[in-house]
Amino acid sequence: MTDRTILQKYVARNGDPAAGVVPQADTEAADDLGAFGWLRGIRDRAVCLELRKSDGNILAVSYGYIEKAEFDPSEGITLSVSGQKVRIKGRNLNAEVRPTVRLFEGLARHRVPWVQEADSGIGDNDDRATVIDSISWS
Repeated sequence: MTDRTILQKYVARNGDPAAGVVPQADTEAADDLGAFGWLRGIRDRAVCLELRKSDGNILAVSYGYIEKAEFDPSEGITLSVSGQKVRIKGRNLNAEVRPTVRLFEGLARHRVPWVQEADSGIGDNDDRATVIDSISWS
């Protein structure tokens, strides 16, 4: 790198095509763990939680409006969001996917940017995999 390119990197305005620097979306910020995403950075926090249904419907709720999160192994995860209930049902919802990575704990710490229902047959081979069977809101 020359001195000129280093200077342009720090002086150019973001998105200024004349400067030759166009910002790109950080699509690599979250790890895709199948049933949910996980923010890697130690200080990263998601602003919203995307709830993705297998039929294509998506609801995004602000973490700021989640009043309470409850995990019951037999019932799943229930989120209280501005007086409404969001229910996430499945298996291994608080199992350790990787060291120190668990879905419910990630929701409690705003580290999960999205969760998604599994297509039928996904996760049938792995009894330890986190699988979301249904997401419902009312």
